[in-house]
Amino acid sequence: MKVLTMNKKLPMSCIAALLAGFFLLLCLSCSRQPSLPPLAADAVILAFGDSLTFGTGAQPGQSYPAVLARLVERRVVNAGVPGEISLQGLQRLPGVLDEVQPALLLLCHGGNDMLRHLSHDELRSNLRAMVGLARSRNIAVMLIAVPEPSLAVKAPPLYAELAKELGLPLEAKILARIERQRSLKSDHIHPNADGYYHMAEALAQALRKHGAIK
Repeated sequence: MKVLTMNKKLPMSCIAALLAGFFLLLCLSCSRQPSLPPLAADAVILAFGDSLTFGTGAQPGQSYPAVLARLVERRVVNAGVPGEISLQGLQRLPGVLDEVQPALLLLCHGGNDMLRHLSHDELRSNLRAMVGLARSRNIAVMLIAVPEPSLAVKAPPLYAELAKELGLPLEAKILARIERQRSLKSDHIHPNADGYYHMAEALAQALRKHGAIK
């Protein structure tokens, strides 16, 4: 019995098409953004952090959580505590999560750690633990990067690294952008009402981008 074998080579056009398809799939995979579950109309968002979340430098109705609630038409609970470091936030978070029972956590922490020159590794560890606390309760998380108090006015790499490690949506630019514009600040650290409005707008856009709201 003769066994038929195929010795013909694939045409170059077929090879080119296969390679193009492979690289297209590779690019799509690399560019895929972390997603958030859609938020129901009655879903609660928890804004957790320090004075940047509390709204220091503006009136209570002008904080970013207050403005965000109006922009996305969802209840946003402001759980910001001025002066808090990330370790204190980690200790406080479980009780807040259990009380509020949010569908989404907006985590904006680390500014006071950096002001006090505390370890970046400790900040990273505390943020990772906070994300773990939320996820253990089936709560989605978006991370907000805080810039270092320096002339560069940019967030340390730990935020982007942590977001990549944990597959988190990250808003990495808005606070640095505000910090660079004196007209958007009430002092050398905190936004004013206009600054918090810009922050809320950027977060609303990020929630749309990652699928939480339409």
